Amino acid sequence: MNNKFLKIGGLGLFISSLLIACASGPKINSEPIPNLQNVSEKKVELTDDELEYWGSKDLMYDTIPGMSVDRAYQELIKDYNGKTIIVAVLDSGIDIEHEDFEGVIWTNIDEIPNNDKDDDNNGFIDDIHGWNFLGDVVEENLEYTRIVRDYEDQFEGKIASDIDPNSLEEFKMYRAAKAKYDEEMTTTENSINRYVMMNNQLQEAEESLKIELDTDKLTIENVTSFKPQDDTSLNQKMLLLNVMNNIDEDLQNIQDQLAEAMEYFGNKKKYHLNLDLNARARILGDDADDFSTKIYGNNQVSGPNEDKNDAKHGTHVAGIIAANRSNDKGIKGVAENVLIMPIRAVPDGDEYDKDIALGIRYAVDNGASIINTSFGKYFSKHPQWVMDAIKYAEENDVLIVNAAGNEGINLDEKRVYPNDETPDNPVNVVNNFINVGSITSKYGGNLVSGFSNYGKNSLDVFAPGSSIYATTPLNTYEFLQGTSMATPNVTGVATMIRSLFPKLSASQVKEILMESGLSTDQEVILGGDPQNTKPFSEISVSGNMVNMYNAIILASKTK
Repeated sequence: MNNKFLKIGGLGLFISSLLIACASGPKINSEPIPNLQNVSEKKVELTDDELEYWGSKDLMYDTIPGMSVDRAYQELIKDYNGKTIIVAVLDSGIDIEHEDFEGVIWTNIDEIPNNDKDDDNNGFIDDIHGWNFLGDVVEENLEYTRIVRDYEDQFEGKIASDIDPNSLEEFKMYRAAKAKYDEEMTTTENSINRYVMMNNQLQEAEESLKIELDTDKLTIENVTSFKPQDDTSLNQKMLLLNVMNNIDEDLQNIQDQLAEAMEYFGNKKKYHLNLDLNARARILGDDADDFSTKIYGNNQVSGPNEDKNDAKHGTHVAGIIAANRSNDKGIKGVAENVLIMPIRAVPDGDEYDKDIALGIRYAVDNGASIINTSFGKYFSKHPQWVMDAIKYAEENDVLIVNAAGNEGINLDEKRVYPNDETPDNPVNVVNNFINVGSITSKYGGNLVSGFSNYGKNSLDVFAPGSSIYATTPLNTYEFLQGTSMATPNVTGVATMIRSLFPKLSASQVKEILMESGLSTDQEVILGGDPQNTKPFSEISVSGNMVNMYNAIILASKTK
């Protein structure tokens, strides 16, 4: 591992870090939180404070299935300072100037800023705060779109018997990608047409009734009292009452939602499914299928746009892990004693295997102890490049914390990339990779987020991922959700374990996170389908949701 990077802090922190690094970590005598099978689901709505910080709450004290972060700081480690841990965030970019990232962004001290030289001889020029493997690329294809584009001329119209045996696996991949592409294009076009039609009908009905009623604003009361004179007016009245009663009385809110839906599906067709986009070749000038070229992109880790909107996802992830806990601004990240290394490798679309593989290697080579990978896909042209990089991280004792995905499916039956096992071979090929699903703030049947993937053999742990409040670009804060948010919550806990107990290996930290969590035998709804339920303890390898309080206690007893 590279130890040349600055550990920031005062003299007291420096001395304390040395003491902890030389010892086995703080001595904890507290008893772990037991599994609480009889805790009732919280019946009242969460307060604003509870909603913003529910992931840090405690199931026993608050009846909220958070990770007991606040309790751990208050009861276990308030008198301890740990070793500074570098955490790489492979994502869409990070707004490193955010007010809540003061003191938590990694700096390569062996690189002289803005001199256009590779001062530390790592191959990357002026990589002061990390690297941007995407250059100025923002919008990209999905992986199955790229597969269709790249193999269509070679395979379209052919059957398996026409194919050279050496190309048969690529042919099978193309056929699966083509089927998925055709399905998604049909769905997307139908959705665009449906939302455009709904928007037009709603606007036409609204304008007509405003004229009939001689009013500037429609309400349920005045629409209900309206007396139609023909079938057209009657249909318009019934349409408006239906949406106002069942969706939102404010018609402008409904139109805003329709506009958002039209934009979403329009952009999906324009970028994700556009066979002619080819943004990488046009903007970045790099061949994603050539692994011999390893230095490309630039050092603009916040991305190319001034509004930094394309860095929202990565900024949110970084804040969950490491937003400054002591500056009285915004939020408190899960971890202290952490430096975030931004690595921009995930566009608006599917990530490239090459960028992910090289991003992991960059993180390892430049001192990261943990890598957060909040992304994933179901097709991959070069999965071995990524797996080799994961093994490289394993060889260098680097933990990878990964998002399981947001399709509400059983990963024991469908392969996702990256993961450390497959449905055909559910045996971990590395011991440094932990796959994370998402839970909600509701302890009970709705504990698992409706979007979260799951799997007895393929998903390791669960953590808070629904409605998570964290940093977004330009000193703002928002609620976002996904296994992308659950993952940095686990990364934050892992960071504290590595900080307080630096002698523990990546594989030991993974084991601690899995074994120390809380579980329940309650039946939970999966994939948002009330007809699909299983005991929570049977939908992941560990059967647990991560708990920082218990993890610290178990780590203190681990040799």
